[in-house]
Amino acid sequence: MENKRINGDDLIAIGYKENEALGEALKINKKRLGYNREEMLNMFKNVLENPNDFLTDPNFSKLSHLLLNIELIEKDKIALKTDPQAYEVYGVENIEEGAKKQMQTAMKLPVTVAGALMPDAHQGYGLPIGGVLATNNAVIPYGVGVDIGCRMALSIFDLPADYLETNRDDLKNILLNSSRFGAGNGFLKHERIDHEVLENNQFQENPFVKQLKDKAWTQLGSSGGGNHFVEFGRMEFAQDDAELGIPKGTYLALLTHSGSRGLGAMIANHYTKLAMEICKLPYEAKHLAYFDLNSAEGQEYWLAMNLAGDYASACHEVIHQKVFNALGAERLAMVENHHNFAWKEQWKGEELIVHRKGATPAAKGVLGIIPGSMAAPGFLVRGKGEEKAIQSASHGAGRLMSRTQAKKVISKSEVNAILQDLGITLIGADLDEAPMAYKNIHEVMDAQKDLVETVATFHPKIVRMADDGSRED
Repeated sequence: MENKRINGDDLIAIGYKENEALGEALKINKKRLGYNREEMLNMFKNVLENPNDFLTDPNFSKLSHLLLNIELIEKDKIALKTDPQAYEVYGVENIEEGAKKQMQTAMKLPVTVAGALMPDAHQGYGLPIGGVLATNNAVIPYGVGVDIGCRMALSIFDLPADYLETNRDDLKNILLNSSRFGAGNGFLKHERIDHEVLENNQFQENPFVKQLKDKAWTQLGSSGGGNHFVEFGRMEFAQDDAELGIPKGTYLALLTHSGSRGLGAMIANHYTKLAMEICKLPYEAKHLAYFDLNSAEGQEYWLAMNLAGDYASACHEVIHQKVFNALGAERLAMVENHHNFAWKEQWKGEELIVHRKGATPAAKGVLGIIPGSMAAPGFLVRGKGEEKAIQSASHGAGRLMSRTQAKKVISKSEVNAILQDLGITLIGADLDEAPMAYKNIHEVMDAQKDLVETVATFHPKIVRMADDGSRED
């Protein structure tokens, strides 16, 4: 039905303001009340101009009440700064307007001190993906994101790169046996393993988190859906790396990407809802609702967020240990970093809360991993500590297409041709994770050469992802 194409810009064009009434109108539009697009827009215009006529209408009464009381409702909101603070943008030419608009809104928060937008940035909820925001003693659940503590982990093995070709079937089976994929998926009771993360005090002290312990145990060591993966590849060091103790050469490596699964998602949703009840922001900024870290709710979320981060790390640890045991090879090094998190950090001599929603910590000398796509290289990097970027870098290539668009315009035969040409074996994944759905990783890396230096390059060769392209709830 045509009315589904009505969006916020359409309603603003007929006179609606960016406030609660606009949000209610968009909710009504989703119900598809039997009107075509033009009729629906006329109805919205009539309600806007004559709200008293719709006070008892079964479909538009709530909207009419909001319109009549909008000034009083807006008066009770926390005021934003009139103008957004300036912030650094890297790779600006490849960042969509929606992401920039979200960042500008974040820069108007009364608690905001500094911000930066990474070159892989794209629109999300609240803070854009690729957004970095430093605040004064405040934590924003949607500034952290739903997949709390999502991270990269890299193991480099003392095996030559040609091991990939001579043992491809064995390596494929190792990936199939090392984890479980897909939203909601986990392990049966007799398959579960114990880990010290399950003894975290939060599972006893926080009533909400306590009820999630069994889910956490079930999914410990699993990988989730969406863009999460476990993959073998060729790791190239162009020169000796003294810090890691790895000589110049090419090695077999394991790269994983996943987060805190259902545990993190449920913590994020619960505390985002609570923050929005406590912190009443204007409509345009409502998803940036925050907790004061001195409040009981702020402390509760902070501890739960850290638990989710530790849990995500434990999931990677379990997967890498399974692969390590199956390979029976020496591990030369393991590197891990997370994004979708908030840290207490010093910035210009002041302690701030730094949110990195899809951004890699890149303090001077700090190692991190920035992946490309299933068909593009990833990079082991060392941070340069750039102050203007709030010591951050991108967390990947960043999406070029939405998942819906990718499924519409990309064919399986196109993807298969690319993978075959590059000698990549793919297990699982849907078209929304196709290489063409992502930005050019080389352009992204070029845009952040002042933020990180490349230590080594990872070329994916056997890639395992969720079979159904599912995403975490």
